[in-house]
Amino acid sequence: MSVEQEPTWGDHGHGHGHGAAGRAARLRGLLARAGHAFTPHSHDSAGKTDAALESSSRGMRVLALSFAMLMVTALAQAVIVAFSGSVALLGDTLHNFADALTAVPLAIAFWVGRRAATRRFTYGYGRAEDLAGIVIVVIIAASAALAGYEAVKRLIDPQDVRALWWVAAAGVIGFVGNEWVARYRIKVGREIGSAALVADGLHARTDGFTSLAVLLGAGGAALGFPIADPVIGLLITVAICFVLRDAAREIYHRLMDAVDPALVDQAEDIIRGAPGVKDVGAVRLRWVGHALHAEVDIVVSHDETLVGAHAIAVEAEHRLIHDLPRLRAATVHTDPGGVEGVDHHAVLATHR
Repeated sequence: MSVEQEPTWGDHGHGHGHGAAGRAARLRGLLARAGHAFTPHSHDSAGKTDAALESSSRGMRVLALSFAMLMVTALAQAVIVAFSGSVALLGDTLHNFADALTAVPLAIAFWVGRRAATRRFTYGYGRAEDLAGIVIVVIIAASAALAGYEAVKRLIDPQDVRALWWVAAAGVIGFVGNEWVARYRIKVGREIGSAALVADGLHARTDGFTSLAVLLGAGGAALGFPIADPVIGLLITVAICFVLRDAAREIYHRLMDAVDPALVDQAEDIIRGAPGVKDVGAVRLRWVGHALHAEVDIVVSHDETLVGAHAIAVEAEHRLIHDLPRLRAATVHTDPGGVEGVDHHAVLATHR
C-alpha cells in the first residue's frame, strides 16, 4: 500500500533542486523525499511558521498604507469642517478618523500573533486578532454615537453651512480614499484569512458611500434647505450602524469558532480521497487568527497494522494541509472499522 503520493514540491515551497544538474543534486532530492516521508508532520514547523509570518507581514503592510491614506483623507476633511460648519461632513470625518485608528489594535494583534506557541498558549497567539476585532467594533460604535449626537444637536439648533463647494469636494475625497482602502483591506484580508481585516475593509467601504452622502447634504443646503445637512448626518449614522452590525457578526462568528460549511465539505472530500480511508467521522475546523486548525476522525480497516494505520493518517493529514486553503495544522485520529457489533469507543460513551 502506498503511504504517500509524490507531492508537488515546487508548489508548496519544498523545492529540492529539480533544475540542478549532476549526481549531487539528485542525491539531495532523494534525501529531501526521504526526510519528508519519515517526518510527515514537518508541515507544522518552519514552512508553516514562515507562511504565518509572511501573512502577518502582509497584514502589517496593508495597515500601514491604509492608515496613512485614511489619516490624510480625514485631516483634509477636518480642515474643511472647521470653516464650513457641515455636520454631515463632521460625521464622515469622525468616521474616517475612527477607521484609521482601527489599524492600531489590528497592527498590535498581527505583531502579537507572530509570537511562537508556548506551554501556556499552546495554539499560539493568533486569537489576538479576535480581540482586536472587538476593539474595532467598539470604535465603530463610538463613531456612530458621536456622529448621531452631533446630527441631532444640529437638527435642534440649525446653522448655515458655508463653503459648500469645498464640502462637496471633501465628500469626493472621502469616497476615493475609503474605497481604495476598502479594496486593499478586503483583498488581502481574504487572501490571508483575517476576519478582522475583512471587517475593517467593509467598514472602510461603507465610509466611502457615506462620504458621497455628504454631497447630498451640500446640494440641499445650496438649494436653500439647511436642514438637509443634519438629516444626511443622521443617515450617515444609520449607515455606520449597519457596518457595526456586519463587523460584530463577523467577529462573533470567529469567537464562536464558526467556519464556512463549504470548508467542512471540502475537508471531507479531501480525506475520502486518501488511500486506505474507508470512511470519515467527525471533522472539526477552527480559526486561530488567520490560520485554520483541523481535528478529524477517519475509519481504516480493522486488520490494518499500527504502522499502516499511521501511514494512512499521515497521508490524510498531508493532503489536508496541502489542499485545504489556509490550513496550518491537522490532527487525524484513526478508528478501526469492519467489525460488526463491536464498539471501540464504549468506554467513552458517557464522555461524548
